[in-house]
Amino acid sequence: MAQEQNLNTAHNLIASGTIIKGEINSAVDIRIDGSVEGTIFSKGKVVVGEKGVVNGEIKASNIDIMGDVKGNIISVNTLSLKTSGVINGDISTQTLIIEQGAKFNGNCKMGKEQEIAPQPQNQTQKK
Repeated sequence: MAQEQNLNTAHNLIASGTIIKGEINSAVDIRIDGSVEGTIFSKGKVVVGEKGVVNGEIKASNIDIMGDVKGNIISVNTLSLKTSGVINGDISTQTLIIEQGAKFNGNCKMGKEQEIAPQPQNQTQKK
């Protein structure tokens, strides 16, 4: 029970000046003020700060973009593109909020959660 409570209040921070190359998997929220090259997956919320840069795919429950993202984005619930945010890539989300001044270049697909959520791979095949 204590571990579950810690997950509800825990979050990750990738600070300005930090560069990460590879895949990030997290059960909790992530804020990116540095640079990430690779895939980000979070069961929580992903926030790309004003100085944050992501070159790769982002998949999360909710996503706020204030920085620069080059890659596709899947948000199960809400994707919010703030005034200073830039997205160059395709997005899939249930709810999209774009503030005046934000930049988005790509395609957008909106729909129900089950239509956009990453589908688990079936490990067993019937013969």
